[in-house]
Amino acid sequence: MMDAYHLGNRQAFNVAFQKLGLDCANWSEPVYLDLARKCSGDEERMLNVYFNRIGWPTSLPTNEKGSFIKSVLQEKKTALDDFVMSKNLPLRPGVEDFIDDAYNEGIPVVILTAYSRSGDKVAGSIIEKLGHERVSKVKILGNKEVKQSLYGQLVTNKGLYWGVDEELAQEAIKAALAEKQKIAKDVASILKLSVEIDTSSSESLEKTVAALRAGAEYAEVPFKNCVLIAGSQLGVSGADQIGMPCIVLRSSLTSRAEFPSAKAIMDGFGGADLTISKLCQKRWS
Repeated sequence: MMDAYHLGNRQAFNVAFQKLGLDCANWSEPVYLDLARKCSGDEERMLNVYFNRIGWPTSLPTNEKGSFIKSVLQEKKTALDDFVMSKNLPLRPGVEDFIDDAYNEGIPVVILTAYSRSGDKVAGSIIEKLGHERVSKVKILGNKEVKQSLYGQLVTNKGLYWGVDEELAQEAIKAALAEKQKIAKDVASILKLSVEIDTSSSESLEKTVAALRAGAEYAEVPFKNCVLIAGSQLGVSGADQIGMPCIVLRSSLTSRAEFPSAKAIMDGFGGADLTISKLCQKRWS
């Protein structure tokens, strides 16, 4: 919904440098673009290349370079989140028209904040930029809504007894068995991943899959008939995991990234890029 990295990432690094007392460190746009190009956008590598070039802080022991880089990245994330929540960062051009066109065509739009790296608070501030009238036309799913969804309750074995007596709860369980069988393969795959690969990556993927499943449920549309408009590899991976078609909107951070499982890769909303009209004309098997 906005290209925060294009408009605020460089400035966020400079704020981080200032907060950490690194007066000699300041990234002009040419310096930032050069580092991003040479390091393929890998921010940890960008910092290493930069400080190897200008010199590391004299008080920093060699064996603490890794923790120093992590502290810079944490301060940068905080500064970027603050920037996103400010009123200075605009939405992508055309996103408002896209939502309006979808509403006029009777196409449900679900905004997923649950798997956002920035969290519900930051994602919520982005949504506020749409305005109250336009927000009323969409469904917004955060962590709470995902946990309360059928998928969320089935994978955690919680919530099926909320607000109903035991007999009704048993009927709800019986009605959910068929859906539970359908998602069992996805859940098993996710649990297997948590053992074989980095746990944090697996947890992020699990969270993304849960958000996508819940989004389809709230839209009252089979998930394979939904289309995820993603901005990162995490969303693409989650969609690929459950067979949901996915379109990627590039950002400055992903301008050179490849998304082989995506159905299409575009630069933005409207015009020659993504419109509701083009979306409706697509036919995916």
